[in-house]
Amino acid sequence: MILVSSLLFIQCTSDPIAGPQGIAGVDGVDGVDGVDGVDGEDSTASCVACHSTAHREPIENTYEKSGHAEGGAVGYAGGRNGCAMCHSNEGYIDYLTTGTTNPDGYSLPSRIDCNTCHDSHTSFDFETDGQDYALRFNEPVQLMTDDNYVINYDDTSNNCVLCHQPRRTPPVSEDGTFTVTSTHWGPHHSPQATFVEGLQGAEIEVTDGEDYPAIASAAHRAGSSCVSCHMTETENGDTGLHSFIPNDNACTSCHTNGVPTEVGGLEADLATLADLLAAVEGTTTDDEGNTVVVEGIVVDGHPHKGTFTLTEAEAAWNWLLVTEDQSGGVHNPKYARALIKNSITALQNQN
Repeated sequence: MILVSSLLFIQCTSDPIAGPQGIAGVDGVDGVDGVDGVDGEDSTASCVACHSTAHREPIENTYEKSGHAEGGAVGYAGGRNGCAMCHSNEGYIDYLTTGTTNPDGYSLPSRIDCNTCHDSHTSFDFETDGQDYALRFNEPVQLMTDDNYVINYDDTSNNCVLCHQPRRTPPVSEDGTFTVTSTHWGPHHSPQATFVEGLQGAEIEVTDGEDYPAIASAAHRAGSSCVSCHMTETENGDTGLHSFIPNDNACTSCHTNGVPTEVGGLEADLATLADLLAAVEGTTTDDEGNTVVVEGIVVDGHPHKGTFTLTEAEAAWNWLLVTEDQSGGVHNPKYARALIKNSITALQNQN
């Protein structure tokens, strides 16, 4: 039985005997030749232009000189829900991707960095669609304080506007008084976008005062942008590019007579207004319900809580707005001059 079984095994695993070859089939139709591909060197040239060490190092080095890189803003505001949108990497990305920030805040917020503003390109056809620099945001900006007003620079400056705008509006009153309820009262520490636009100052009207310029009429708004002034090529590694610090080249391309150093007389006017604001008297109520005098509405750059006249509050708002714009009025010289001079006149007339 074993012998017979082994013979059957051999038979099952043996190759079959080949039969005669069949008739040859008809040849198929030739396919269409493909289109030649693009040479690798040409197809990657637009990538290498930005994603090379030579291009990236100056950007990274100048960024370390910027206020964004310092990280101080993260330390005092990056973890707060209401501030994290612009003060931390996590808050900004959450806001853009979900429309809000974490309501519980962030326990370990990180500073604004490359990945905060840049992610991936929306299109790689830069010749047709324009270079988007892989920015996460580049759309027109509806102001936080005015649903009916949109700022659009038609370039990557829109990414700056999103955060660099006021969080509050100028004081208003029906009875001629205004109560400051916080020592952080004012437009915010970065009201540049609306200041350049010529918006949201307290436009006090005084007899024979300075005229307020038309909205969006400033030269830096009508003929320039955040990027064109603050991100020119670096001269020494300390300015330009991603330091966001303007250098002489940024100015002389338009100001052919030289670099403007100040808005004439504004520094002195700001000092005069600061003295007037420190001298005004308001009132508040102590813990026992007694009315007490508050000396100064803004002293050493900080608002005092209390009730003041509307004129005093408007003048204080204007001082804070122009000071916190941090350009010395250069962003919008005519607007800065009108706001400060008319505030001085209004306070002097009040007294």
